[in-house]
Amino acid sequence: MYSRIHEFKKEELDRIHKASMDLLATTGVNFNEPEALEIFKEAGATVEGKNVRLTEEMVKKALSTAPESFTIHSRNPEHDVKVGLNDYVYAPGYGAPFVTEIDGTQREATMEDYDKFCKLVHTSKYIDMNGFMMVEPSDVDSASVHLDLLRSSILLSDKAFMGSPLSREAAVDALEMAGIAWGGKENIRNHPVTISLINSLSPLQFSDEMAGSLIEFARYGQPCVIAALAMAGSSGPVTVAGLLTMQNAEILAGITLAQLVNPGTPIVYGCTSSAMDMRSGALAIGAPELSLFVSATAQLAHYYNLPSRSGGGLTDSLLPDAQAGMESALALSTAVNSGINFILHSAGILGSYISMSFEKFMIDEELCGMVRKLVKPVDVSDEAIDLAMIKKVGIGGQYLTEPKTFKLCRTEFFLPGISNRSNFESWQAAGSLSIDKKAAKAVEDRVAKYVQPEIDPNVAEALNAYVAKRKSEIAG
Repeated sequence: MYSRIHEFKKEELDRIHKASMDLLATTGVNFNEPEALEIFKEAGATVEGKNVRLTEEMVKKALSTAPESFTIHSRNPEHDVKVGLNDYVYAPGYGAPFVTEIDGTQREATMEDYDKFCKLVHTSKYIDMNGFMMVEPSDVDSASVHLDLLRSSILLSDKAFMGSPLSREAAVDALEMAGIAWGGKENIRNHPVTISLINSLSPLQFSDEMAGSLIEFARYGQPCVIAALAMAGSSGPVTVAGLLTMQNAEILAGITLAQLVNPGTPIVYGCTSSAMDMRSGALAIGAPELSLFVSATAQLAHYYNLPSRSGGGLTDSLLPDAQAGMESALALSTAVNSGINFILHSAGILGSYISMSFEKFMIDEELCGMVRKLVKPVDVSDEAIDLAMIKKVGIGGQYLTEPKTFKLCRTEFFLPGISNRSNFESWQAAGSLSIDKKAAKAVEDRVAKYVQPEIDPNVAEALNAYVAKRKSEIAG
């Protein structure tokens, strides 16, 4: 396949790998979690204080046990998602503390907002699975907010959902609640029902929260995205090759830990690194450099026979405007075209992760559908070509009244829900609405028509009881 984005030659990937192995063997990676240090020490790694140095043999052994694809199971088997090889998943935005309103104002997110996003995900034709911490609610105790988020993710949608890596205790809670939903914690052991985001702490570190969460999820064989978010020129080298080398060492160290805990644990090789804006010092996720890193991440993951992860509809714009559309389309289409398997932040993000927008969610959702149509394999069978029909219509004829056109007119082409295809007069007669205004109306319609998916009342009761018990324990 031909692509104008830089395609790394094998010798270039070999060079990045070799440099990463040198880093792991000489400089090492710090793990701020005592149990992680013990696990590495028992496996024969060199451990000095919090520093872990790994041999290439240890890394290659870990890579040999990590699967190249896996399935995340949902409460409704129709919503199971495959991750890896040619399969890819759209997941919503993640980690925004604010919500941007349609008038451009920004406010603190609430639990009601989170629930609303769960409902939009559940009713989406294109977003494949539910998220975690799509927004960070300000009206719920931060010490126990993960319990509320997980409960909503499970009860308000029967799609697969993401787990909580906010702390080791939060990871345990995620496993316990997933176990309740699946009729017992042992039923999820080495049976993926959730996936969690484990971020390194660039340069060359893992926090105690992330390392502890990784250990807990790996013990039960629950998939984890091990990802880096480095700022080129700040928390990572200024060059693409240098940053790829540094973050590769971080990711490989995390993969090694997961496989030492439980060989065969599904892992996704991830990255949302980008450039630092040298004028302001801010992370620029709308930059073309982000898409360069997306493409490189897919290639490195393929080099290691692992599924890959990147961001999707990412933008630095503070509004769902033309800039947001331009940057999101570049990032999302690059991710899908490059072969990324798990696309987080597919819908809703504004302002370099600072906020979510309901209108942007709907616009991005439509973009997801458009890109999925773009990469759908083309049928070139004899039936699809239909040479007999072409000969019958002949020179100067028309195909509008052909039976095949009637048969396929509603399914052959992508039909947008909120994008405008009307002429000026029709658009004006319908109210002259811009796409964000149409998106706002679409949000209202979707939420009004939402029906909560069925769940065993005993399961719902057990989840509520668990949340109440844990909140009481956390509050002391």
